[in-house]
Amino acid sequence: MKMLIISLAGIGDTLFATPLIHELRANFPDAVIDAFVRWPGSGDLLDGNPYLSATHQKDLGAAPKGEVLEFLWGLRDHCYDVSFNTYPQSRRHYRLVARVIGAKTRVSHEYDHANWLDRRLVNRTLPQDCARHCIENNLALLAALDVKPKLPRHEYEMFLSAAEESWAADYVAKQNLTGRRLLAVHVGSGTTKNLSLRRWPLDHYIALFSRLNRERPEIPVLLMGGPEERAAHEEILRRLNSPLILQPETRNFRQAGALLKHCHAFLSVDTSLMHVAAAVGVPRQIVIETPSFNKTVEPFGRDFIRVTNPSVAGRNLDFYRYDGEGIKGSREQLLQCMASVSPADVWRALSEALS
Repeated sequence: MKMLIISLAGIGDTLFATPLIHELRANFPDAVIDAFVRWPGSGDLLDGNPYLSATHQKDLGAAPKGEVLEFLWGLRDHCYDVSFNTYPQSRRHYRLVARVIGAKTRVSHEYDHANWLDRRLVNRTLPQDCARHCIENNLALLAALDVKPKLPRHEYEMFLSAAEESWAADYVAKQNLTGRRLLAVHVGSGTTKNLSLRRWPLDHYIALFSRLNRERPEIPVLLMGGPEERAAHEEILRRLNSPLILQPETRNFRQAGALLKHCHAFLSVDTSLMHVAAAVGVPRQIVIETPSFNKTVEPFGRDFIRVTNPSVAGRNLDFYRYDGEGIKGSREQLLQCMASVSPADVWRALSEALS
């Protein structure tokens, strides 16, 4: 049997697919199990996964249409028996991709805005459940093949190399951080649709770090992220000019994950790095609530501290559902929403995590 895992949405969403991949391998040990991802970062997260036969990566949104069709036709030539559109992939384009690849059985969730066309693109669906985590929604797809989970427990799965672990240990040693309690922070968020508007204000981060440096000078801060966060990091470093705030030059999510294994706490909104931190077992996680943060995307299987957003007030699914659209609200409304979480609110949660 040949199976294809299709995970074309966010980078962190690919981590949600890893327990399903493991379960498929446990149930079908001799099967070909491939993955198809859009983002290079998604490919990074799957690198070294022993339960996959191969990983295919192509940014379908950036490549010319002819190149996209050629690539998809190449996947069609693999003659997959089953394809899984993993959760959450609400945009109809993702199901169209599955139809072009043309597996005999094309499995997906059915989203709130689905219509007759969606049911022509895929031929086996399950209802989404916004009261369950994305990982649990993915594991429910096993029912499409009439099998049940075999593993005693499920968790995110990242398989870091010895070289990546060594790089992180060398960084910690060279920065004289060995044995110290480290706080890692991701000030960014996803940039597709309007998801960048869920970032906590940079001025709030700067006020928080300033207080942390004064009151807990034994706690260094590691600013985690990639090129998208570089400008924000440079602004923080310029305005605070503190030796307690460092910007590690991680090459990819795998190096970031290896470095996060040395950290005591991680602070962010709901981002892909939040899930990487959970995957590598950072002991304490603090999540600033955003309009898009709900049960489906909480750190899976981990205790965490939620900094409640008073402007969201429990209406997360009113702001953001998996319907292919962005967060509801104007730019000004969403910026104000995130600004309503004060530095003092986050400081209380951070103090608890560092106690």
